Amino acid sequence: MNFNWIGNQDIDENLLKKCVDLEFELRYKITKFLIRRLDVECNIDFTRFYFDVDMTTKTIRISEKTPQEYVQEVAADFYKEMGQSN
Repeated sequence: MNFNWIGNQDIDENLLKKCVDLEFELRYKITKFLIRRLDVECNIDFTRFYFDVDMTTKTIRISEKTPQEYVQEVAADFYKEMGQSN
């Protein structure tokens, strides 16, 4: 699982700590979601999932780098799970 952090703020120690904490929470929540949503017996490679985290708008999106077959499988439910519309 890969995260691309988007924002227009300078990275200071406080922001870096916030990003680390947020990434930990997101990894847990997204992994749990993917395990529930996908057939884990298919040996899904979570390293093929990419996410864009926008610190300005406080949103998370499935990145275009994620293979389309995975995006189509999870997108609608993912955005609902994250409390967002896609």
